This record gives sequence, C-alpha cells and structure tokens, in this order.
Amino acid sequence: MSRTFPAILFALLMASSQVAMAQSDSAAELARKAQNPIANMISVPFQLNWNFDTGPLEKDQQILNIQPVLPISLNDDWNLITRTILPLISQPAFTTGQSRESGIGDINFSAFFSPKKTGPSGWIWGVGPALIMNAASDDRLGQGAWSLGPTGVFLKMKGDWVTGALINNVWSISTDPGRSDVNQMLIQPFINYNFPKKPDRYLSFSPIITANWEADGGDKWTVPLGLGIGQVMKLGKQAVNLQLAAYYNVVRPDDASPWQIRAQFVLMYPK
Repeated sequence: MSRTFPAILFALLMASSQVAMAQSDSAAELARKAQNPIANMISVPFQLNWNFDTGPLEKDQQILNIQPVLPISLNDDWNLITRTILPLISQPAFTTGQSRESGIGDINFSAFFSPKKTGPSGWIWGVGPALIMNAASDDRLGQGAWSLGPTGVFLKMKGDWVTGALINNVWSISTDPGRSDVNQMLIQPFINYNFPKKPDRYLSFSPIITANWEADGGDKWTVPLGLGIGQVMKLGKQAVNLQLAAYYNVVRPDDASPWQIRAQFVLMYPK
C-alpha cells in the first residue's frame, strides 16, 4: 500500500504492447468480460485507492480493496454472482497527536441474481442484496453498524462501447452504542471504450458517486470526475486486467480528499 503500487502498474501498462494478448476475438471477449461486473467468470481484483489530502490535517489515506467475484450456476436460466469487498485501510491522523491507524475496514458483500441469457434488447442485468458487515478492526476504520439494502447492476455492450451502472442503498439494522445510523447510496456509472485495433485495451470512465443521507446539507454528496486506461493481458498463462485512473472530487464533504488515484490489478479465471 505504498506509492510503488501505482508506479508498478503504470510500468506494466506501458510495457503491455510488447506482452499483450494476441489480437483476436478471444482477446476482445476476455476484455468485455473484464468490464462486466456480473460476468460468468471468477476474478480477484486488488484495487488500491490513494486519497490525497484527507482530513483536517490533509494527510494521505490508502485503501486496498480485495474483492473476489464468484459466479454460481443456479439452474439453466439463472446465475448468482457474489462479490465480497475486504478493505485494508491506512487511516491518517485527524487531530494533532493522533497516530495513523491501519487495519481492516467494514466488509461489503453483494449478491446478484442474473439471467444467463441476454434478452432481445441486449441489456445485461442483475439484482440482489447488499450487506455491510461491522467488521472493522478499529472504530476509526468502520461505521460501527451492520447495514442492509438492495443492489442492482445493468449494462449494455454495443460495438466498441460498454455502458452501464451499479447502484445500491443500505440502511443500518444495528449499530454500536454511540455510533450514528447509516443511510447511504452508491452509484457507479461506467462507460468504457475499447480500441478497435487493440481490443484488449480500453478507456474507462467509472466514478464512484456516494450520498450519505444522514449528513448535513453540503456534506451529503461525493462526486468524482476523471478517466482511466485499462489493459487485458497475460502474465505467463495467467490472464490479468490492469487499470490506472485518476479522479477529482468536484463535490465532496468537508475534510474529504479532493482527488484520488485508483490502481487495479485483477486476476481472471475465465471458464
């Protein structure tokens, strides 16, 4: 969780033209699956979010999300796709004399029921529950609550484009003494453009927009804008998806980070 992680990923992206997958339909197919949150494919993303100038002392925060995705075939018509997000957080001091705190944050679990066949409209979709588990190793790393709510994702693949969105809203169902209730929404629209002459490389717009409905006025929304580049390739026989992106929070709560670098390394196991 240091500055070397984005640097290594950037170097791999720049070198990928020498070791990238062959230009073929299979490469394009794998790239499309990599951009589909509910693809019928096991994947293990490691996503580092480096949030700059966080808190009143303007220190950096790092969050490494380990988020395995596991598809389960229910019958001939339906899949169940589970996604678990385990955050490893390095939280900066918020007051003078306070030390940095590192450990595990609250665990986020989502399950999407998704039809195996795409309908005539071409839309791919999945819906199900989202659960946030009160699992933080320290009070400063979590919300102190178990929260539950609905989640859904929909997307469409047309030509060189993949467009869609993921959305959820959760409410606390139990809270630790002295902790606030939780009522929060997450919206992650995504627009990916796949280069026609290099189908394993793509541009990505995928901001994570959040709303904390319990917060006061201007502290409710976090709205980032930015862009990333991704590359599907093979390291030996292992298929991986690399992505590097930067986002600026045009709307944010007081003391929230103004901008972020997101670096992602995904192990893919296509069926």
